[in-house]
Amino acid sequence: MNIKKGSKVKILVGKDRNKEGEVIEINRPQFRAKVKGLNMIKKHIKTTKEKKGGIFEKENFINLSNLVVIDNEKQKKIKTKK
Repeated sequence: MNIKKGSKVKILVGKDRNKEGEVIEINRPQFRAKVKGLNMIKKHIKTTKEKKGGIFEKENFINLSNLVVIDNEKQKKIKTKK
């Protein structure tokens, strides 16, 4: 089963280990995905005419090999293909 947008996944390594979330974006050429609310980074944004600047938190990409899909019906981990 491939990881798709909207899939429920569990993170295997890193500061957010064993946390679960939903995939919100995938970058297939670089084998990376963003998970909602996990792997947060701080981004410094410069003030422009349209937007106010400051320090904002946003999700960062995680390598697909560090994610595992969780099947909602069986609550089992499923192996993924690249």
